[in-house]
Amino acid sequence: MLNSDIEKRMQKSIDMLHHELSKLRTGRAHPSLLEHITVSYYGNDTPLSQLASITAADARTLQVQPWEKNIVPDIEKAIMQSDLGLNPATSGNVIRVPLPALTEERRKEMIKLVKAEAEKAKVAVRNIRRDVNDDSKRQVKNKTMSEDEERRVQSQVQTITDKFVNEIDNIVSQKEKDLMAI
Repeated sequence: MLNSDIEKRMQKSIDMLHHELSKLRTGRAHPSLLEHITVSYYGNDTPLSQLASITAADARTLQVQPWEKNIVPDIEKAIMQSDLGLNPATSGNVIRVPLPALTEERRKEMIKLVKAEAEKAKVAVRNIRRDVNDDSKRQVKNKTMSEDEERRVQSQVQTITDKFVNEIDNIVSQKEKDLMAI
């Protein structure tokens, strides 16, 4: 495999980590917090972002402006039933979603979740390394690659793996700082 192919595969693990961490709230209102919520709209589960505009009204409040007035109760219900523990308040066509301050205990739980997601990403990166190393061992066995070349490939793959594991660690430490900031 080419280094660029390995890096692309490992980058997908990093992208997935970013995606998963964007669902965790850090105390600040951010529209991506509600992106994964789906609303039952004419019998279909539709992403909230396709039914309304989501903006941060201030640091602790999200504002949801539905495109259609008749969908307001459904959006409100979907937000309440989500795993975020939020209580939306409706005034006319606008749904305001206040974000309660995170308790110290909840922050520590969130950090555990962040570390668990990071570990999943590291495992994915290491699995890619293992696949490449197994492939190079197979090529040596089939005599399509020399042992010296195998060692060179394994060394390059380990360097790339270390780079991505360090990037994951940096992402985690940044997310921890965000979570512990009041």
